[in-house]
Amino acid sequence: MSMYDMDLDKVIRKITSLDVKTVGIQFPEGLKVHATEIARTIESETDAIVIISSDPCYGACDVSDWKMKGCVDLIIHYGHTPLPLKYEVPTLFIEAYSNIDIKKDLEKCLKELKNYSRIGLVTTTQHLHLLNETKDFLEDNGKDVILGSSPSTRKGQVLGCNFSSIKDLEVDVILFIGSGNFHPLGIKLFSNTKVIALDPYNSEIRSMDEFADRILRIRFARITKAHSAKKWGIIVSSKEGQYRMNLAKEIKKTLEDANMESYILLMDNVSPDMLLPYLELDAFVVSACPRIAIDDSQMYKKPLLTPQELEIVLGKREWENYQLDEILFHERYM
Repeated sequence: MSMYDMDLDKVIRKITSLDVKTVGIQFPEGLKVHATEIARTIESETDAIVIISSDPCYGACDVSDWKMKGCVDLIIHYGHTPLPLKYEVPTLFIEAYSNIDIKKDLEKCLKELKNYSRIGLVTTTQHLHLLNETKDFLEDNGKDVILGSSPSTRKGQVLGCNFSSIKDLEVDVILFIGSGNFHPLGIKLFSNTKVIALDPYNSEIRSMDEFADRILRIRFARITKAHSAKKWGIIVSSKEGQYRMNLAKEIKKTLEDANMESYILLMDNVSPDMLLPYLELDAFVVSACPRIAIDDSQMYKKPLLTPQELEIVLGKREWENYQLDEILFHERYM
């Protein structure tokens, strides 16, 4: 567990103080490898029995409280910060901060940032504790650093479905600290600003321009194909943090006003297999996690669009005004 701080002392104290008899533990995919080791420690140091959630976990929007309700007294949810949602079961969030040292990578970053003076700095939960150190380093090297904030996230934090902290940031470039393309792609598509990603796990520093252009070409192709669709499925997720039924109903009315058929499909996890039975439908709109249509589009045979992309299909939005969908938890659809 050396790469992440699993804060087991805090977990043990919480379980003991509440005299928990059965505890559920939940992890995003990248942390699931630690599940049995953590369960072993909890059961050896407390009287609690551990139940491991083995379903996919996509974020704090996906706490398995409704599945574990009646089975556990407490849920330990790893890898995310809490959202302003109502959880059915008491839930302790453990951020699992990364223990990786980024000092050497920040030195390398200066070369990529040499032509920019005003920098927006963002990251995910695992690296929030590095923001002040990074900000100080960049400012010591002559940069003006901005940390955005929002009601739904912590200062300088972005989620896969919420980029409010960078909305309207007046910066020359946004520096993202974290692994993979998932979050920096979303930042690029949401902000339309130059994005440089620093991956501290492999010391890679890369611009997101080329990758984002490739994704936008794919989105344009999906939107173009959807122009011929007459029968639509509107996907709603039953996950508490992704549930936007009012939005789905608005989409249905919009489609019907355009003389098209539409049907609301309620499901938990959205996957190609879940859509196979609906052979007569030509295309789908996702009101669930905004990233499903973007990141998984090649898995689906029929067009899978976001609500904003549907607006382009219907002529209510220009392609030049392409916008990434996001869930605003403090004012989300219920």
